[in-house]
Amino acid sequence: MNLAFIDWVVIALFFIILLSIGYFSSRQAGKSSVNFFLSGRNMPWWLLGVSMVATTFSADTPNLVTDMVRTSGVAANWQWWAFLLTGMLTVFVYAKLWNRSQVMTDLEFYEIRYSGKMAAFLRGFRAVYLGFFFNVMVIATVSLAFIKIAAVMLGVQPAPALVIAAIIVVFYSGLGGLKSILWTDLFQFSFALFGAVIAAVYVVRSPEIGGLSALFSHPNVVDNLSLVPSISQPELFISVFLIPIAVQWWSVWYPGAEPGGGGYVAQRMLSAKSERHAVGATLMFNFFHYALRPWPWVIVALGSLIVYPDIATMAQQYPDVPDHYMQHDFAYPAMLREFLPSGLLGLVVASLIAAYMSTTASHINWGSSYLVNDFYGRFYKPDATEKQRVRFGRISTVSLMFFSLLLALALQNALQAFQYILMIGAGTGLIYILRWFWWRINAFSEVSAMIAAGTFSLMFIMIENFSMTRLDDGMVNVMGVETAMSYWNVVKLLGTVILTSATWITVTLLTKPVDEETLRSFYRRIKPGGPGWKRVVDRAREENITLTKEEDLSWDVPTGILCMILGTMSIYSMLFTIGNLLYGNLLSALFLAVVAVVSGYLLFRAWDKLRME
Repeated sequence: MNLAFIDWVVIALFFIILLSIGYFSSRQAGKSSVNFFLSGRNMPWWLLGVSMVATTFSADTPNLVTDMVRTSGVAANWQWWAFLLTGMLTVFVYAKLWNRSQVMTDLEFYEIRYSGKMAAFLRGFRAVYLGFFFNVMVIATVSLAFIKIAAVMLGVQPAPALVIAAIIVVFYSGLGGLKSILWTDLFQFSFALFGAVIAAVYVVRSPEIGGLSALFSHPNVVDNLSLVPSISQPELFISVFLIPIAVQWWSVWYPGAEPGGGGYVAQRMLSAKSERHAVGATLMFNFFHYALRPWPWVIVALGSLIVYPDIATMAQQYPDVPDHYMQHDFAYPAMLREFLPSGLLGLVVASLIAAYMSTTASHINWGSSYLVNDFYGRFYKPDATEKQRVRFGRISTVSLMFFSLLLALALQNALQAFQYILMIGAGTGLIYILRWFWWRINAFSEVSAMIAAGTFSLMFIMIENFSMTRLDDGMVNVMGVETAMSYWNVVKLLGTVILTSATWITVTLLTKPVDEETLRSFYRRIKPGGPGWKRVVDRAREENITLTKEEDLSWDVPTGILCMILGTMSIYSMLFTIGNLLYGNLLSALFLAVVAVVSGYLLFRAWDKLRME
């Protein structure tokens, strides 16, 4: 099935509207780096919240959810649902702190929190690593999903399709900076969410599915509906639910769900016009990301189990598709081609392109902000004018896109490479949470955490590769391989977290603390409070130095944690209310809806007690 003329018209109109929004929102962007990267620090919460959720909605996201549902059921989504805990901690504890810091990027944090040459090294190293290498890998990875869309749904070659999309992304992100990205994100997210809902509706109403009741009662689907893994399958229960909800959310660095906030989420919080707007933006992001958005993808994934019960069925239906594309995640675009009529097919394809472009634009602008502020302006040309900084930002925007496209066209298994990068950051999350509230943490703490996480992760990877080699040699019962690998993934994560944490805590206690003046300056600016700073405050008092007003000495983190718990309860309850309504479990849906409303009401009562400007 090829796209009809009306489909191409819809896609063309999408690009025209997108470019128009990017152009008209680009005014003032080139006047300064603050305008280019932070939109002048005066953005409203609702626009920033939509931009955050648009960035996390990439073209490969529905494919990933489809893969999880087809291989391990709906409950497998706890591998990313668990990050709601990270998100809500960021909302009520860290969002206002980031906005209060008034830094240009989250990497600038290093030189207001730590002292000495090691602090400068941290900032410069992570600027190049995250700004260039990491973002190139991320963009290349999501570009592979776009290649699938282009090759399978558009019927065009990958290279020309990527080049066209890249030119458009570079145009509006390079011209207008973050402000253009924020307004185009609003359009693209609305478009993408509408497309996902339309796709789910048409799949459910198709003769092959026969409605929601027929979908959820089908033999291929009924065993995959559980919202929580059964404890009767301990390997699944532990690996996709218990470990993510108990350990993964606070210990693993993951883009968009960094412990303590960071990356493009921090960039949006720093762009907010006030602390309240920063908190409101991150709360809105977590509501849309976890409570509202997953179910259209889940429904299409469950329907695919009926139409394409296995990979062989898909391969038979699409014989011209290369074998390396024919995996479980291919079921999502296959379902769209199977059931959407002309016109709507073009709309949904355009929505997936929108998802790809919003993610790519955000990563390009975020990475460019690191390269400009934390490398070029800090080390290479400290006396650069604002015009020179903006020019370098535009050059780095083009460069990031160029190298990402080259890598996307060359990679054979970008997902595995990306997972290795994420794994090397496993175990560092705790330090990002505590560095705001424990004065004793220093630059050596973070350097040792990075080195330890990389070393121990690679050690476990080598052990895994050796074990798989022995499995290939037939030394282990093949029937137990999947179960063994599930448990091994748990051991791998826990081992990396424990060893990394032990390393950086030991290094922290054995190395010299941050100098007193830096600690006092940080405390005056951030006002973190709490027992972790008592020693710094007491020593200042002994020298008759006042660090902050008396009313700022109260510590509201316990209230923030209470808000985090209530917010998590409310959003999870909303997520599962929608699920139970779809499943037809009306009594359970009613109970969960009551829990969502009550916890939401208590949340806003507690929210008023937080100190915010």
